[in-house]
Amino acid sequence: MHIPHRADPVGTRQWISFDDPFEPRTWMFDATFLTSNYQCIYGNGCQGVLTEKAPELQQGCCSYGAHFTDHGDYDDTVAYAERLTPDVWQFHDVAVAKGGFAVERKKGGPGRSRLVDGACIFLNRPGFAGGTGCAFHIGALAAGERPLDWKPNVCWQVPVRFDERDDEFGHPITTVSEWGRREWSGGGAEFAWWCTEEPEAFTGHEPVYVSMRDELIELCSEEIYALLVLAIERRDEGVPVAHPTVRKKH
Repeated sequence: MHIPHRADPVGTRQWISFDDPFEPRTWMFDATFLTSNYQCIYGNGCQGVLTEKAPELQQGCCSYGAHFTDHGDYDDTVAYAERLTPDVWQFHDVAVAKGGFAVERKKGGPGRSRLVDGACIFLNRPGFAGGTGCAFHIGALAAGERPLDWKPNVCWQVPVRFDERDDEFGHPITTVSEWGRREWSGGGAEFAWWCTEEPEAFTGHEPVYVSMRDELIELCSEEIYALLVLAIERRDEGVPVAHPTVRKKH
């Protein structure tokens, strides 16, 4: 019987899942996103995340400041901010004038970076001699270090989303997926543009799991990343995945 070709349902995703060999945990990876050729196009077509497209501002996703994931993230950001110098940070003197407070705490939470002129205080604006973009990124490169070590967590993770939860039996499940509009606490619905839903951002020469290797290792560990790569490669080779009970026999 001939079965006519049908398009995949809207929103279809493929996932890779495996148990952690080192601790009680199940990993779930969004293979559809991680094997795509998405790349950040900041400064090269990014329209920003304001309610109107504004590529000329070159704010990327920095318009609302960096919201810290925890108090450790806050402390790390403060420490690296102290290493930023006026030649790589446009608003260095503004922070000094505020008593060095470039970040703010919130009652009951770790807070976020301060805003200056409608965007993050760490965002250098077009025309700044030290370079447009994140001062942490520029400062880290100048120091010969990795930008992801200097930046607040959300800034180096996006658009990869890392989520940890327990199932109804208390078993930990960690999901690594795509950061979409809905992950922005409802505010994402107001964005006039968001990169992971625009074809212009899917122009990279490598899949995300390769281009964001360092970020994924930082989130998951080298061992789990290696297992992810193996699973992706076996999938791409068309190797069927046998049931775990069957695999134990070999």
